[in-house]
Amino acid sequence: LGLRWSDIDLTAGRVSITQTVIAVNHDVRIGSPKTTRGRRTVSLDSGTIAALQEHRRRQAAERLRMGAGFTDHGLVFCRPDGGPLHPERFSRTFSIEAARAGLPPIRLHDLRHTWATLALSAGEHPKVVQERLGHANVSITLDVYSHVTEGLHSDAADRVATIIFGTSVSKPLARADGGDDG
Repeated sequence: LGLRWSDIDLTAGRVSITQTVIAVNHDVRIGSPKTTRGRRTVSLDSGTIAALQEHRRRQAAERLRMGAGFTDHGLVFCRPDGGPLHPERFSRTFSIEAARAGLPPIRLHDLRHTWATLALSAGEHPKVVQERLGHANVSITLDVYSHVTEGLHSDAADRVATIIFGTSVSKPLARADGGDDG
């Protein structure tokens, strides 16, 4: 919610995370990310770039309708008057809209976990996931998402076996004498 238009380079497809919107005793405050790693630049996909371009056009039209009642804070996501959105209200609205769309209950923050889980499941390097999430180090990412990385072990075994042997070996080889090693 703290994202500003000045933090986005739509041509290069990058966004810099430099500030956040938080609620302190229900008052909205603009602050810095919790950690140094929280300040980061991430790449955007073409669909997100297109959505942001369309959002900017709609926001410009709303701004014209508000006239002098609009206070420009440069925020990408803001109230109709330009002020910052309240994080708790935004989360509540998200939950209501998700339910209205027939989606299972999910917190807004769970979208972050969903992205990380899907990225790791798709074979994205944990270091890339760590940097995009703004974790202080990759061990945090691997600890939080260990349930995903455990499932990738057999895939890794098959990929490396293919490199070494030219074929995938997904089951242990049987001993020639019929015994087992256990």
